Amino acid sequence: MAKQQIRTEKAPIPAGPYSQGLRVGDFVFVAGQGPNDPVTRKLAGETIEEQTAQTLLNVRAILEAAGASMADVVKTTVHLSDLSLFSRFNKVYESYFPDPKPVRTTVGSQLMGIMVEIDVIAYVGDK
Repeated sequence: MAKQQIRTEKAPIPAGPYSQGLRVGDFVFVAGQGPNDPVTRKLAGETIEEQTAQTLLNVRAILEAAGASMADVVKTTVHLSDLSLFSRFNKVYESYFPDPKPVRTTVGSQLMGIMVEIDVIAYVGDK
């Protein structure tokens, strides 16, 4: 099964040797995204709510470049710099995904200057 690289200028360019996203068969894998503005490349927001919203906009842009949507997401992995931010993060997060919500793993992580990072897997086999 061939890998198809997904690239868009509507999300931040990778900060290292990895792809923004890959389509492999019926799945789209989106690399961990943070709250950087794709145009300025600067941190977008100082609160967990602002950073979560920008992070999910970046995820959405990569999914859309692959022909997918947030409704196609089946799995997310969320890294929070401080788990005490969870309830505030969760209020923003839930508004970006229709029901049924994707399965999710949320962990506390040492993040470099950001509060949140999210990667996702989407299933696009029915399209």
